[in-house]
Amino acid sequence: MTARSRHTSIWLVRHGQTDANRHRRYLGRGDSPLTDYGRRQHAALARRLRALPFTRVIVSPTERTRALAAAILDGRSPIPVLEDPRWREIDHGRWEGLTYREVMQRFPAEAQARWAAGIEGRPTDGESLADVANRLAPAWDEVLTHYPGERILIVTHATPIQLVICWCCRQPIAEHWRWRVDLGSITALDTYGTTIIVRTVNAVPRLVGAGESV
Repeated sequence: MTARSRHTSIWLVRHGQTDANRHRRYLGRGDSPLTDYGRRQHAALARRLRALPFTRVIVSPTERTRALAAAILDGRSPIPVLEDPRWREIDHGRWEGLTYREVMQRFPAEAQARWAAGIEGRPTDGESLADVANRLAPAWDEVLTHYPGERILIVTHATPIQLVICWCCRQPIAEHWRWRVDLGSITALDTYGTTIIVRTVNAVPRLVGAGESV
């Protein structure tokens, strides 16, 4: 088998809707219970990915991502599962659990300073986008170099997926917001050595039956 034919297939999936997501509250390092809609999203992702023979799973250590990984892996033969905190969502610090309006009411000067600082801006006790990129970059490099020829499932969050897309497209991470990564979505990449082909971005499987808008 040539190095070029020994490609690695990487599937990044974002967890389904939680109560905090539904009410548009900042949700990063913390957790929030899945809504009924979120559980249906997990079921839809499991159906969509059922035929793919994953060889390895990497999971951000939150309950919402663990629940999605369990749904996707249900009924499969055991495969290696690694919980890796480097794939966590950005830490919102003391903004965690608040809405944007509540942040602007309680911490207006801090919010203005954060946005003005670009990728280095952070809430009190939280992370900046640059912080997330710095912790995620080694984890992403490991995926690219340690598992040639494998089919890898990464169960994570919006910001890590956006950063990966930026890196793959050689785009500044400050432009991460241009990539929409919905709840319950799939982003898939194929790597051939240093060449990365984007298979799909933000594909959202169809839910069975009537649903509500996210």
